[in-house]
Amino acid sequence: MLEELSEIIGLQVYTQNGVFLGNVNNLVVDVDNGAVDGIFIGETNPLLVEGSRAVSVPYRWVQSVGDIVVLRYFPKRVSLRKGAAPAPMAAAAK
Repeated sequence: MLEELSEIIGLQVYTQNGVFLGNVNNLVVDVDNGAVDGIFIGETNPLLVEGSRAVSVPYRWVQSVGDIVVLRYFPKRVSLRKGAAPAPMAAAAK
């Protein structure tokens, strides 16, 4: 069954275990191939994504789309990557 892209925006997204992840805010579309590459979820469940940060979920992780979106896969927890700490400044020569 084909869905209109505009009908997917705003749908609730759940993991394969029934945990609410967030709502679809936008879609990532491959215009050349006319295919959806992913779904963008703006404000996420803090139990699944550290800091309720936005995530883009690859469309291959989507199991079904209907009244809600059900994912076939989502990591147990998404954490923010910690950037490498800056190197300490060398002491000035006296």
